[in-house]
Amino acid sequence: MNYNINLNIHYTMPDTLWKKVSQVYASMPYWTGDEKGPCWRAENINLAASVEPGGLQIYGEMPETIWEGWYSELKEKLTAALGYEIGEPEDGYDFQYFD
Repeated sequence: MNYNINLNIHYTMPDTLWKKVSQVYASMPYWTGDEKGPCWRAENINLAASVEPGGLQIYGEMPETIWEGWYSELKEKLTAALGYEIGEPEDGYDFQYFD
């Protein structure tokens, strides 16, 4: 299934916290990372992440049966690492950092 979500992680966040985001990325199942940016790959899995004005974007393909647990784990780990609740702004999760 194709996914395209935005999380309440703003590009103005301090570098020290971006390092924590990178550590969370690398701790997630299917992490492959590459010189082009963060990504997770396996059979039927092709996800990437990018920082956009609307928040941290996660997009690509992952089977729905894997996505539910993977996405939940990602949000839990990011919440613990960053110290505020991570979720989709459309669902009412606020950004913590701005220009």
